[in-house]
Amino acid sequence: MNVIKTDRAPAAIGPYSQAIDLGNMVFTSGVIPVIPETGAIVEGGVEEQAKRALTNLKNLVEDSGSSMDRVVKTTVFIKNMDDFSKINEIYATYFTSTLPARSCVEVARLPKDVLLEIEAIAVK
Repeated sequence: MNVIKTDRAPAAIGPYSQAIDLGNMVFTSGVIPVIPETGAIVEGGVEEQAKRALTNLKNLVEDSGSSMDRVVKTTVFIKNMDDFSKINEIYATYFTSTLPARSCVEVARLPKDVLLEIEAIAVK
């Protein structure tokens, strides 16, 4: 088991790892729409936050030795289920060949009061 750490995704804001490499599998922690270089939440609405969170996830998955077309499962946590279709439009631009299995859950609150968080499991 190896701990993955990259500057191209937000640093952990608690006692956890950005991702874990376990043989041929990568398990990411939840990724939020934070700009890695500044630690600031991306400005704008749910579309901008979805793009940043998915870019952060892509960077983390790639720096873990995998790729977005090898992601087998995601979980998307969203603040408002009314944003589901907007998030889906952005999500579809990041997963274009093999679509992973996915769960989407509306939650009461997310870290730093962001609008969404996403985690993934990928094969290396």
